[in-house]
Amino acid sequence: MATASNDILSWTNTDCRESILFNSWGIVYRFQTTSGSNGQMITTMWRALRPNKEDRVAKLEWAPNGGLGRVILGKHTLRMADITRPEPTVYGCRMFVGPDGLTYSWRPSVSTPTDIELYDNSGVKVAFFRQTRQTRYQIGDVYGELHFLRTAGAGTVTHPPMMDMVTLTAMLYRFCATWNV
Repeated sequence: MATASNDILSWTNTDCRESILFNSWGIVYRFQTTSGSNGQMITTMWRALRPNKEDRVAKLEWAPNGGLGRVILGKHTLRMADITRPEPTVYGCRMFVGPDGLTYSWRPSVSTPTDIELYDNSGVKVAFFRQTRQTRYQIGDVYGELHFLRTAGAGTVTHPPMMDMVTLTAMLYRFCATWNV
């Protein structure tokens, strides 16, 4: 299934908590991590609304040991562990409940071991993250691509709030895989 270039977000930085996601139109998402006055690490996820105008999608408050803490998503506060729940029957699988109330799961690709794929509750692949060779762009060095399959499943993966949740959980999946959380 081919994806349009605007359905592919180039992901900068090897540290997914401090990165920019962009496509041919410009910056779409930005993760910015800061240290609070008490030393707690906080990552803010921003969505570009138009040039020079962003909206906060989520605020991630990391645990004091650098592990999973909590995420404030709109008016809801969730434990990061609840949106990165391991699936015990599938190696490397992490599950979450989407804004539509359905269960989704990120898992390593069977055909391309460096890819991670997102499946909806019917087992249809709706998105995937692909590591790439480091490529220099004006915005920053790109290390991966997040592909949204616009027409797969219910066809809502490219619309907020689902697109926001897919991007957020992809970042958390990458964090968990990198730090073996």
